[in-house]
Amino acid sequence: MPKLPQIKRSRRKDNPEARMSIGDHLRELRQRLFVSAAGVMVMTVVGYLVYERAFALITRPIEQANAKGAHLTLNFDTILASFDMKLEVSIWLGILFSSPLWIYEFWAFVGPGMTRKEKAYTWAYGTAGLFLFLAGAALGIWVMPHAVAILTSFIPNGPTAGVIGANLYLSFIMRMVLAFGIAFLLPELLVALNRLGLVKGRTMLAGWRWAVLAIFTFMAIANPLPDPWSMILMAIPICGLYFGACWISMYHDKAVARRRAKRDAELDAALAGDGAAVTSALPASAPAGQIGAGASTSSGAGASGSAGAASSGSSSGASASS
Repeated sequence: MPKLPQIKRSRRKDNPEARMSIGDHLRELRQRLFVSAAGVMVMTVVGYLVYERAFALITRPIEQANAKGAHLTLNFDTILASFDMKLEVSIWLGILFSSPLWIYEFWAFVGPGMTRKEKAYTWAYGTAGLFLFLAGAALGIWVMPHAVAILTSFIPNGPTAGVIGANLYLSFIMRMVLAFGIAFLLPELLVALNRLGLVKGRTMLAGWRWAVLAIFTFMAIANPLPDPWSMILMAIPICGLYFGACWISMYHDKAVARRRAKRDAELDAALAGDGAAVTSALPASAPAGQIGAGASTSSGAGASGSAGAASSGSSSGASASS
């Protein structure tokens, strides 16, 4: 985990809690946006320089289709179409190449306001989401040549040629790659909803039939290949990720239930201990038999004392008369 930018020592002494006003936050946000934009611009220049290699990679599906007998031509229908495509590809490459910089700037801005647990969750979900998106994008790139070859196979034989608009072709590729990348992020979204307490793992597992149907429907729409086997092969990994998300959510629910039961048991024990302490602190009342015996003893002692006083009084009176 990379370290966040630290405040200077002079400022740390004056502001030990690193508190900032709204104006300071806005100025920091402006600075980090400027740095991110500058990084994107610099990497866009680098993307402009490596455009020829990127263009060769983009047009490889067309070359593979032509090698199988298709007659495809990438058409630039306006004077500025080639420049527009070069600029658009360069910007996409600039955003991709500068992603470590602007991701770091974003994390450096929001990270200091997070707790240690929130930072751990952010890094875990961010890393998992990055790998899942790259896996989905790789699957989309793998599908692309097959999609172009099969979709262009419907062109009639004879003196015909497939003329493909360059901008439409680029948009088709980007939508395909992004669609597969986002599809692989759906299981992570389900796990996040479960962590927030919005969806239970058993609820997710109970609706697995609808989930599988939705996944296959999405693959049928996003997959341009007409054969069912490619749709099945692409839907199986997402179904596996869905069931993995269900298992992770159910495991989390069980852990939460165990912690809750443990807290309830500790609370009941604490309440029982407090009740026993209060009961022991109260004065113990004597039994009724002991109270009656004490009363009779005290009354007997009083009567004997009175009789002794009376006898002494009579004896003293008799001696006086004699």
